[in-house]
Amino acid sequence: MNIVTEHKISGEPIDNKAPKRPVRPVLWFIIVGTLLALLVGGLVWFNYFRGQMIKQFFANNKPPPTAVSAAEAKSEVVPNLLTAVGGLVAVHQVDVSADVNGRVTEIKFEPGTRVEAGTPLVQLFDAPEQGDLANYKAQATVAQLSLDRAKQLASRQFGPQATVDTAQAAYDQAQAGIAKTEALISQKLVRAPFSGDLGVRKVEVGQYLTAGTAIVSLTDLSELWANFTVTEKDSGNLKVGQTVRLKVDAYPGRTFEGKITTIEPQIATDTRNIRVQATIANPEKILKPGMFVTTTVVLPDKPAVITVPETAVDYTLYGDSVFVITEKKGDDGKTSLSAVRTFVQTGSRVEGRVEIVKGLKAGDKVVAVGQLKLQSGAAVSISTDPAPQIPAQPPRY
Repeated sequence: MNIVTEHKISGEPIDNKAPKRPVRPVLWFIIVGTLLALLVGGLVWFNYFRGQMIKQFFANNKPPPTAVSAAEAKSEVVPNLLTAVGGLVAVHQVDVSADVNGRVTEIKFEPGTRVEAGTPLVQLFDAPEQGDLANYKAQATVAQLSLDRAKQLASRQFGPQATVDTAQAAYDQAQAGIAKTEALISQKLVRAPFSGDLGVRKVEVGQYLTAGTAIVSLTDLSELWANFTVTEKDSGNLKVGQTVRLKVDAYPGRTFEGKITTIEPQIATDTRNIRVQATIANPEKILKPGMFVTTTVVLPDKPAVITVPETAVDYTLYGDSVFVITEKKGDDGKTSLSAVRTFVQTGSRVEGRVEIVKGLKAGDKVVAVGQLKLQSGAAVSISTDPAPQIPAQPPRY
């Protein structure tokens, strides 16, 4: 039987090849996984190679060491000083005033001059008192005559003793009136109570003064008191007679000396401080009451302590530190210097140096100038240039 094969009407040739089989999904996963592994491996190798090249670059191109000035930690005996702040007070200072009321009739002084004790300063109106004085003196004269006559008569038995007693009482009364009036008159003349320097005049002629009104200030500048306080802890180191050094802002660079004359026997309960008073001679009269002073009490010397220049210590909120210079050998055998930050405990500060209580030993080299541009472990070189001179600061405790 004949089988009739149908052809497409369009006349297109018939493809007698067998259809292709679809690629399996597993094969695609293998191909994609291989490509991803190659890509990740390449990235990892590139990053590792780049890191090694960067490390090698910086190893071969190290920055030059930072130039610093170095100093050595020394073991030395430093003055044992106790510092405090206080103020100056005059030993003798007063606002001169009158003891009684009255009108100013005469001013007998020049402001700003020195006067001696008893020098008349101001005269108040005393005419009524002068009149009373003249009256009492006249009464005393009459009483004296009466008393003499009564005594003569009594001695001759011509008069009673009662007459003598009456005349004596009259005379005594007149003398009492004289003394009282003279005291009132003396109060009308205001005098300097002690020797000193006068201040600014505060009254005018014709002004009526009440008792106690300030006329002028009078200050004795030959000797002053320096009052200051110390802590309860430091009070045990103080004794009467110890030397005290003072500095004032008005005369920088100058030091004044005195002696402790009084130590308060009680400690203030609110501050736990004790008040100390030193007496300071002021022959030049350049120190003035009210001046702010920095006092330094000289105590017995301490044993030897470790000190470094004040510029070597870096003071921060996290603690005080210094950069210690250490030596280390590299792989090439060469010796290099590095600065390592070391935290220390500081003590007193005197004459530009700081006591190191803990953290250093004698002979350690520290960075004295240039530490602000350093980090711990940074390479350094010691500069031969002299370090700048830093003014010495007052001792600090």
